[in-house]
Amino acid sequence: MKPNPRDTLVYSGIELCRSEGVDFILAVGGGSVIDSSKAIAIGVPYDDDSWDMYSGKPVEMALPVATVLTIAAAGSEGSGDSVITKEDGMLKRGTGSDLLRPRFSIMDPALTQTLPAYQTACGATDITAHVFERYFTNTTEVEITDRLCEAVLLTMIKETPRVIADPDSYEARANIMWAGMVAHNNLCGVGREQDWNSHGIEHELSGLYDVAHGAGLAVIVPAWMEYVHGHNVMRFCQVATRVFGCQMNFEDPEATALEGIHRFRVFLHNIGMPINFTELGAKEEDIPTLVEKFGIGDGSTGGFEKPVDIVLNNAGIQVAYRTEYLKTPAEDYEKSFLINTTAPMMIVYLFLPKMQERGFGRIVNTTSGIRLEPEQAGYSASKAALDKVTIDLASKCDGTDVMINLIDPGWCRTDLGGKNAPNVPESSLPGVVVGAFVDDKKSGRNFGAGNFYGMTLEQVVEYAEKNIPKYTGSIGS
Repeated sequence: MKPNPRDTLVYSGIELCRSEGVDFILAVGGGSVIDSSKAIAIGVPYDDDSWDMYSGKPVEMALPVATVLTIAAAGSEGSGDSVITKEDGMLKRGTGSDLLRPRFSIMDPALTQTLPAYQTACGATDITAHVFERYFTNTTEVEITDRLCEAVLLTMIKETPRVIADPDSYEARANIMWAGMVAHNNLCGVGREQDWNSHGIEHELSGLYDVAHGAGLAVIVPAWMEYVHGHNVMRFCQVATRVFGCQMNFEDPEATALEGIHRFRVFLHNIGMPINFTELGAKEEDIPTLVEKFGIGDGSTGGFEKPVDIVLNNAGIQVAYRTEYLKTPAEDYEKSFLINTTAPMMIVYLFLPKMQERGFGRIVNTTSGIRLEPEQAGYSASKAALDKVTIDLASKCDGTDVMINLIDPGWCRTDLGGKNAPNVPESSLPGVVVGAFVDDKKSGRNFGAGNFYGMTLEQVVEYAEKNIPKYTGSIGS
């Protein structure tokens, strides 16, 4: 077998097993050997090309597999996963099924004592990456698995330098070997949304350059962290303080998050891992190829930070109807502006930069057609302010495929509109979503949802693109 195991050797193994009547496979080695064995186990009972299972087809049958582990790294000794490289195009792809989970694994740390320091460090990096793919999650209230992840990470930070300094340390080898099992048998990932973008990107990297998987991850994982940390900066602060020993900067949480990422990169450097493309031997000019092959930005990969293409800001609060409108209190304005103006714009500022970076997005801010109602001064003023900042911002987006517009759903009989409103809620459909579907690169319009009532969505979009001009203000438009 070879590192970054190849489909050609898998096919040879399938033919050998068939000709010898093999009904059980014992994989002796590390991740490449075990993953190849799992691929062979899939292919023996399968009549067609076993690459089908690495292209999305579910595994329905496989020979039983067991392992004798000789390097702590991939975690394949405890997982149902397998990753293989197709030599035609150098496509590195994975599959997974409980049918591929080994029936048993013999894990003797003494078998890893002769490993070179570089391979030991690559394995340790892979183990930490398996944990991070699960740790950075959008699932809340997962304290027990958070702590399990942190325990594995702390173990790796302690034991990896120790075992590199003393390769014969049975105890350090044992701790790392068990950490590799726990990191990837999904014990740390139970009940959590997981990411796996870093692994996917690295698969393309090692497929292109044939570098060690752990070495590629040493470059990719910290870079990924830096790129996405703003999605949930407090989760990065958590790992920075709990695992990397950073002091929490409550005035500047981002500084804490970035310090934790820096300390992780220092750890990788200290154990002998490359930490940038130059050290890895990769080329900056190949980045577009990696992006294209992996499908980055198409919404199909990753679980931590998914691209958001459409934002419909429907925040709205009507504090009170003041019949004595000349006595309207300041609190009406304060509460209305917080919910109706400030909150929507903070959401816009959060998502718009990434939309502009990707070159696509739709933002629709919900306004109001309220007129001549001093009884609702706080509400009308806050919506007029939203109109103004939306139109001003739209001037920066006009002519691009990142579009920002307004929608006025009309005065409808809802909890917000009240029972005396003239329109039924259905009158806002399908017009209320037109801003998400127009495709003419024009920003700064106000779509009145009621004007589209009774049309199909296709008719709504066609009419809006042809007939709705740029909005110039709340009064007289």
